[in-house]
Amino acid sequence: MSGTALPTGGSGGTDDIPTMDHRRDPRFTLLIRTAKLVAPTGEFMCILRDASASGIRVQIFHPLPEGRNFILELPNGDRHRIETVWEEQGHAGFRFMDRVDLARLIGDPGPFPKRPVRLAVQLPALISSQGITTGIVIRNLSQTGARIECQSHLAIGQKLRLEADPLPVLEARVRWRRGTDYGVALDQTFRFEELAKLVAVLQQSSEDGSKGLHRFEGVRFA
Repeated sequence: MSGTALPTGGSGGTDDIPTMDHRRDPRFTLLIRTAKLVAPTGEFMCILRDASASGIRVQIFHPLPEGRNFILELPNGDRHRIETVWEEQGHAGFRFMDRVDLARLIGDPGPFPKRPVRLAVQLPALISSQGITTGIVIRNLSQTGARIECQSHLAIGQKLRLEADPLPVLEARVRWRRGTDYGVALDQTFRFEELAKLVAVLQQSSEDGSKGLHRFEGVRFA
């Protein structure tokens, strides 16, 4: 998703973010601009709400993970180093740690401006198809699809039933293959907020998840 950027004034938002030298920076309201926050503990979904050359305010759907420093990554691949300034009531303010091209930030450039946010995960799962159940690992996840690693051969267009805790049971279809990596499209897409909360639960338990990463790999049941 992407949205319209409008200059705005008043209090709140990123007026509270910049240092004293930058408090007069123009601020732009981003009605909807999806992105992700990359931390040492994982990747988390957010929505940019307003921005200036000094900082941003984002909507979040769970408490931020520990630590002050993050990478803000946009769907087009642009990445910005940011530092947490405040967090309250489903929003957080960050200061840019490097100079930012504000026009590019709010302009949604690139060949895939509406590409769904993809989150890197490492989630053991099961797929079932044609009476056979196989262990796989989900490597990334978006609102509309996933990249999975599977040692068994899957056909393009093959329909799958995918099960992984804490996700609901998902119906999907294979779209592409590259070695043991497969891209699958979901029959029923996630709402942004729904996926953001699910992935937060997954990332918060990633230490336990990594211990069980190989639990289903190579499993094949007739």
